[in-house]
Amino acid sequence: MNFLNLIRWKNLLMIALVQLLIKYAFLEPFGAQTSLTSLGMVLLILATIFIAAAGNIINDIYDVETDFVNKPNKLIIGKSISEKTAYNLFIAFNVIGVGLGFYISHLVDKSPFFSIFVVISALLYVYATYLKRTLLIGNIVISLLVALSIIIVGVFELLPAITPQNQPLQLAFFKVIFNYAIFAFVINLLREITKDIEDIDGDHKAGMNTLPIAIGRERATKVLFILSLIPLFIITLYTINELYKNLIAVIYFLLFIIGPLLYISIKAFSAKTKKEHRHISNMLKLVMLFGMLSLLLYTFILKK
Repeated sequence: MNFLNLIRWKNLLMIALVQLLIKYAFLEPFGAQTSLTSLGMVLLILATIFIAAAGNIINDIYDVETDFVNKPNKLIIGKSISEKTAYNLFIAFNVIGVGLGFYISHLVDKSPFFSIFVVISALLYVYATYLKRTLLIGNIVISLLVALSIIIVGVFELLPAITPQNQPLQLAFFKVIFNYAIFAFVINLLREITKDIEDIDGDHKAGMNTLPIAIGRERATKVLFILSLIPLFIITLYTINELYKNLIAVIYFLLFIIGPLLYISIKAFSAKTKKEHRHISNMLKLVMLFGMLSLLLYTFILKK
């Protein structure tokens, strides 16, 4: 169980779920020309989660000092798993993930795509060792990588299969995937800021320069509140303008995305304690999950 917690197995499951939904609930049912077989898709998922797991491991290795203060009961490195073992796992997972990426890139006859996996792996290492300590840059980079775990399905499934005849349709599919990636980026960025507010004590002791350390906990909470209004406004507008004819989709978005986002904004306005910020972080994770599950609604959305 300690190993599963080290690699953040719940987050990895969410990545796998989203990638499966994009292919089997969105692309294939609506006639997109795809490049990967079911085996190829499994390999893409494995490549992504192996590299993501490696990123989680190296992040924990460099977070021992802050975790000792912020969450001593959840400390794994040096307690349940030695730093040497964790570092060996980090190297092994990266080699497997990048190796699978190399194979998949050749599978779709797009060998330059291999560089995507190398860049992701390198950025996760740089994030853990340096960028995480810098004001907002680390938050933005890790959120971009979360978004990239969604976009990568479109890159490998749609781009290699583009022809002059199907280009408009393929790009339309890719645009939808890109929009989901933007949603994931924004929600994850909010969650990163929330976690920084929650972990301010340990981060300050470790000499990090996160947003709450730079401007103070209260001001950072107000920034979180203002930023939380952006996805709330955009998704409400999308629901009104695009989904109004689809009752099931409207109800889903109201109950599982707009409602929770409104709740999060209200909570963020007055949040003061570590417990309150942890609650907001968990709610944002739920919003991310329900947002991705909305891919299942396209059967209804595209019937209008």
